[in-house]
Amino acid sequence: MIYLPKFALFVDLENCGAKVPTFLNVLEKVKIRGDVLLGKVYGYTEQYAGLKEVLLSNTFTVVPSLRHGISQKNNADILLVIDALEVAYTNPLIDSFCIVSGDSDYTPLVGKLKSMGKFVLGISRSEAASSIFINACNEFQFLENVRGRSRKQGGRKKTAAGNEEKEPLDEQELNKLIESILDEQSGSGEIFASELKGILLRLRPDFSEKAFGCSTFGKLLDKLQQKYGNLSIRSDNFNVMVSLKQAMKNGAPKLTKDNWTQAFRERLQQYKDDGFDRINPSILKADIQEAYPDFSERNLGFKRFSDLLKALEKEKILKVGMDEQNTMLIEVP
Repeated sequence: MIYLPKFALFVDLENCGAKVPTFLNVLEKVKIRGDVLLGKVYGYTEQYAGLKEVLLSNTFTVVPSLRHGISQKNNADILLVIDALEVAYTNPLIDSFCIVSGDSDYTPLVGKLKSMGKFVLGISRSEAASSIFINACNEFQFLENVRGRSRKQGGRKKTAAGNEEKEPLDEQELNKLIESILDEQSGSGEIFASELKGILLRLRPDFSEKAFGCSTFGKLLDKLQQKYGNLSIRSDNFNVMVSLKQAMKNGAPKLTKDNWTQAFRERLQQYKDDGFDRINPSILKADIQEAYPDFSERNLGFKRFSDLLKALEKEKILKVGMDEQNTMLIEVP
């Protein structure tokens, strides 16, 4: 029997931001790992009104931001800690916690949860993430990296009552979603087809293989494999195993002295569109390396990545700054 972690998800909205795609990416990241039994957001104001639909559809409890004095942020932090500990002590079903905030003030909470045998996943903007909090978590991911593979957001249509509802997945979107799921797997990256279907249903409860003209999930996987060629499917003692085919490096796009500036410009614009004004340079480099596996600053004529950043700054594509902890950050104009 496959073990399925049961998560409680606590979100500091000031850290997560008001972008619906970013919030959905956080949900996707957690749902790929397990089932979300409880969700709570802190610091809600009308600034985040665009999140109402996703909060309601995922049964989140909302804690509003009370505007009084200079301690309002501390009040929300304290409430999050109290609520997380209450859940840890009173709900034996929940064995995993996700905290979307990088504040070092949460480090004692992480330590207490771990001492109770709970798994703690931390997620935060790189500009706000404390190294103390990062190292305290069982697993930590930067919010800028918490996103699925490039795919369009599900379309929306108007119902007869005038409400909006999400368009069903098409084959290309489904294939990209499966890529994201398989990309998250550790080790060989292989999972049971039944486990993959369970994750799809957590992410999209309306999913059905019959909507794609297939009588079984296995036939749908075969159809996607034949059409897109990125899935590897094999049988193992009557179990169907699914993984991603290893991409051929020679077929990947390459950065040259002619196109590298535009590639960085487009990547930085994507951060801007996602609501990130400042990011850690290591995140930018990792994203470029993922898109261009042969990337090396030396191939572009730079000794260090920092030299490359200075060249981009000279072109007014970005600004290089330092935070309060004297850590380099990239500011996106």
